[in-house]
Amino acid sequence: MPKEFLYKGRNEDELKALSMDEFIGLLPSRMRRSLRRGISDRQRILIEKVRAWTPEKKPVRTHSRDIVIIPEMVGKIIHVFNGIEFIEVRIDLKKVGHYLGEYAITNRPVRHGRPGIGASRSSMYIPLK
Repeated sequence: MPKEFLYKGRNEDELKALSMDEFIGLLPSRMRRSLRRGISDRQRILIEKVRAWTPEKKPVRTHSRDIVIIPEMVGKIIHVFNGIEFIEVRIDLKKVGHYLGEYAITNRPVRHGRPGIGASRSSMYIPLK
């Protein structure tokens, strides 16, 4: 039987029962500061859309990557824009307290191939197949 995940010693139901001020007190300093300064209109609209979302509807799409994942988002699906496409993010308890943008990476790993002709002094001697 897998062990239940707890966020700072609290399960999902206990986190959802907390007031916003109590939950903010549990967060790391960067996220705590972000939420204490207030949320923008775009973030407020996103939270309202997430509250209204049901599994029968299309997932919520957003460009707002700087919002902290709160307990009421657990179990929802959000499509986050990474600059090219919308990446599906399924919110679970392990993602609470992180930024939404952390789960939609904006850059791709660099894959270096063989050097081309003239790329360096040694590449002059690469056979041309």
